Amino acid sequence: MGKLLVLTVLGVSLALIGERLLRFRERVAAPRELEPTEPKNCHLIEGLENGSEDIDILPSGLAFISTGLKYPGMPNFAPDKPGRIFLMDLNEQNPKAQALEISNGFDKESLNPHGISTFIDKDNTVYLYVVNHPHMDSTVEIFKFEEKQRSLIHLKTISHELLRSVNDIVVLGPEQFYATRDHYFTSYVLVLLEMILDFQWTYVLFYSPKEVKVVAEGFSSANGITASLDQKYIYVADITAKNIHIMKKHDNWDLTQVKVIHLGTLVDNLTVDPATGDILAGCHPNPMKLLIYNPEDPPGSEVLRIQNALSDKPRVSTVYANNGSVLQASSVASVYHEKILIGTVFHKALYCEL
Repeated sequence: MGKLLVLTVLGVSLALIGERLLRFRERVAAPRELEPTEPKNCHLIEGLENGSEDIDILPSGLAFISTGLKYPGMPNFAPDKPGRIFLMDLNEQNPKAQALEISNGFDKESLNPHGISTFIDKDNTVYLYVVNHPHMDSTVEIFKFEEKQRSLIHLKTISHELLRSVNDIVVLGPEQFYATRDHYFTSYVLVLLEMILDFQWTYVLFYSPKEVKVVAEGFSSANGITASLDQKYIYVADITAKNIHIMKKHDNWDLTQVKVIHLGTLVDNLTVDPATGDILAGCHPNPMKLLIYNPEDPPGSEVLRIQNALSDKPRVSTVYANNGSVLQASSVASVYHEKILIGTVFHKALYCEL
């Protein structure tokens, strides 16, 4: 009887794993043909050879870019070089990327930047919050931006037991932010198992010096996060579920789900067009090419615009689409006036006019 029970449990377990594996293959292996779409006057930005994973643009047109992310399972073409934060002035005729100097007292060699978010204080001081993975851990670094010196002064490192496998961040007040956890496990083998079995154990957390708590959970892999222009809603990308969650923000910082927008492509980072309130999503149309990198057949890039996200029928349109011949593995798109910057996981950034 004991052996029969063991065999029964084993058979059910293998059947479950097999079914989940098939579903996982459907999610990441389904090829998609992209209709090429390109705005005007596009060109790759030199100096960002080690990626441009996240981008945040100030109202003044200064754009911060995180580069050099080392992420388990993703290609890295400069494993011995630390990450950097670059700056571009989109008011210039031909903007160029410039690496920002970081103040002494911060371990620059351990900088492994992921998601970033800016916050402007009442006195117009600009603070840059950076999700960092020093030695594959997760912290949030707070920097003060010195515009004249084109430098960052490190102010504080934030760590917490809930800040694990942090992907992205959106700052809404002094040391008040939401952050996403994209994987429950940190071991690469367990992460793969988690993705295959689709545990849906990842979450969004809220952090402040007084309180740290999980405010939304049940995501397959919570990824990019941003806020609506009025900060009444939080938008969360669930990358492997291929959708965006629209969450209502409450006075106690809790989030409740309003709706889910399904996009049929792996949704990475999100930004909001400051002129229209539209959501811009950097997406991965060919997931398997992202997981198994082949320079002869690189992953493509896709940027979607979601208009009227809160309506019954949001309008989804393609801003940019390329099979990888120009831009590989798009992760984010951010706009300033009639200009757009498109970042990537491990490739350069693309600058275009809309």
